Amino acid sequence: MTPRAFFNGRSTAAIARDLLGRKMSYKSKRGIVSGYIVETEAYLGERDSTAHAFNGRRSAFNEALYGPPGTIYIYSLRGKYMFNFAAQERDNPQGILIRAIEPYEGKELMAANRSKNGFELTNGPAKFMEAWGIQDKKLNLTPVNKGALTLELESRRVPKKIISAPRIGVSKRGTATYAPLRFYVAGNPFVSNTKKGKIELPDYGWSNKVG
Repeated sequence: MTPRAFFNGRSTAAIARDLLGRKMSYKSKRGIVSGYIVETEAYLGERDSTAHAFNGRRSAFNEALYGPPGTIYIYSLRGKYMFNFAAQERDNPQGILIRAIEPYEGKELMAANRSKNGFELTNGPAKFMEAWGIQDKKLNLTPVNKGALTLELESRRVPKKIISAPRIGVSKRGTATYAPLRFYVAGNPFVSNTKKGKIELPDYGWSNKVG
């Protein structure tokens, strides 16, 4: 399946849910790192008061959001890098933030990059970017699956349960602050802010094995 086929024809919220369990990989200069997406947030563009493109804002900063579906959008916030995909057709600036990943390949490299280990390794949008060694915007505006960053579209791990909740750290202005557009794998310890008592053992909230 091509990225265009995967992203096209569905709502951004539906795509954000379907990204859960997809394996994303990055071929860095130091080695390959990969993991399964466990938390996403959908942003609905010009009508979403928390989105970078609210009211049609467009600049070099957010130009990637206006690209074709599957375009990588990287921005920095207080010196921390965040990873997103443009989700809709060109000039419809809706996007999906990848908030957290369960590590698969390259765990030792991730730990070296972060000087951390365990669940803290990738349980947040800036944390996984640091763990993967993506600390610049070189991938910004590039299409997924055309370079060093790939997304598995033919198969996925299947969550037992997906939770919808308000997004984290978004603007308090406007009407979209508490919209339930954050999606995550229930019981997965790599989801941001997961309490120890909410971790589902031994499968971390998956209904199928690693594949």
